[in-house]
Amino acid sequence: MHWLWVMLVGAAIGAFAGAIVSPERSFGWIGHILAGLVGACLGEVLIGPMGPEFAGMAVFPAVIGSLVVVLMMVTLMYWARAW
Repeated sequence: MHWLWVMLVGAAIGAFAGAIVSPERSFGWIGHILAGLVGACLGEVLIGPMGPEFAGMAVFPAVIGSLVVVLMMVTLMYWARAW
């Protein structure tokens, strides 16, 4: 049951980051979940756990990390399209 909450919170954080960075492009639910989970791990490693936690993820570092991950995804897609 814990993994279901982790996936839901990861999807919400990834969707939030996707809406901020690239509102005209969606990465789908799987892309948002991956961006949220990878961003949460990245944010907690770089920033550390701070702020409220949901499903074992610190919210502020997770959002910042997800923004970075989504920005990297958008940049990679832009470069791939340019080739």
